[in-house]
Amino acid sequence: MRWRMPGFCKTMAGGVLLSLSLALLGWGAEGGKKEVSGGATVYLGQDRDIWRPLMHTAVNLNEIRSIKSSFYLRTFDPEGTVFYGDTKNGQDWFILSLKDGIPLMQISRGESLVSVAGGPKLNDGKWHLLEVSNQEPFVILEVDGSNRMVVGMQSKQTMEILSGELRLALGGILMDKEQMFVQLEPHMDGCVRGGSWLNLSIPWELEAEELWPCHQNIQPGSYFPGSGFAVFNTSVFPFEADLGVKVELRGDFSEMDGTIFSIKASGQKLLFALVANNNTKEITLTVGEEKVSMKDTFKAMVIIFQTDSLRVLRDGDESNTTTLPIGPVSHPGYLTTWKEGRLAVGGLLGEEEDDAGSQFLTGCLEKIQVQGRDLDLDLAVKHMSISSYSCPA
Repeated sequence: MRWRMPGFCKTMAGGVLLSLSLALLGWGAEGGKKEVSGGATVYLGQDRDIWRPLMHTAVNLNEIRSIKSSFYLRTFDPEGTVFYGDTKNGQDWFILSLKDGIPLMQISRGESLVSVAGGPKLNDGKWHLLEVSNQEPFVILEVDGSNRMVVGMQSKQTMEILSGELRLALGGILMDKEQMFVQLEPHMDGCVRGGSWLNLSIPWELEAEELWPCHQNIQPGSYFPGSGFAVFNTSVFPFEADLGVKVELRGDFSEMDGTIFSIKASGQKLLFALVANNNTKEITLTVGEEKVSMKDTFKAMVIIFQTDSLRVLRDGDESNTTTLPIGPVSHPGYLTTWKEGRLAVGGLLGEEEDDAGSQFLTGCLEKIQVQGRDLDLDLAVKHMSISSYSCPA
């Protein structure tokens, strides 16, 4: 990993609920776009522009007869957009998202802009039932039948009878992101299913060739399907030559295949690469011209880059340690690489700036840390096929 909801059938408050409830299903499409049922299972992290909804729809306000909607949400992602709705062509809007795992509602109506966060953390990988309803002048979000978050908006403006369309969107927004009261990362690695949207049966239009599947069971981690990698500038990591850099990886290395990660600076030779071979059941570590092969039976690895050596510790066992020479003598560009280079997770950095070769990783990294901090792949330049927070279990 991450909305607007204007007028309900006869009043603005009603509209707010309206867009809230319907939004999870769709996003407008004309000219041959595919249609999706409102109750479909939808993976929100599907490949697209991160702000652009995956699906959307539009409905005439005079067709709305219900003020309640419900759906199930499952994610390990702490941040991302869930759904959006608006009326008056985006002048009034509603957004439901997660921030730090907690539901966040943002509503704009007339001259008023309200943001409210609360309730339980939902990024635990379990299915949660969310129900949105409008009890004018309140919009109510209920989680798993009990936990409630209530937003009240009372305008001095004369309540107006709305007409026209209500636009709804799932997994993205249709207004300028700069209008949001609380800024957030929009992309969400999560799924929704079983949507019931204001008792409407209209289909939603899909802005993709097909829906990506949601895995039946998931576990925390970052999943690489073998089609792309994530790249960070090494300058974002704190580095002191005397203290070195520590990288920690956790996962079932026997189930991985391809490049786990690599480090390189532009114009310099490859500093480091860690590659899994599922056929030979070996992990190959390359440092400059040096290569070392290890059996892939371990589940955790700590790699410590120091000024004159590199240490690799497996499964926390000091007796299971490999040490290789590294530094300005054996690799003249060592310091430059850490200050101005790139670190790729899931691919081998090549000679060209954007070249990752073809050795993309297939597998799940349950933990990726650099300098003791979890690596957030949503902050990298990454291929959209990578799931930042969940792996198939």
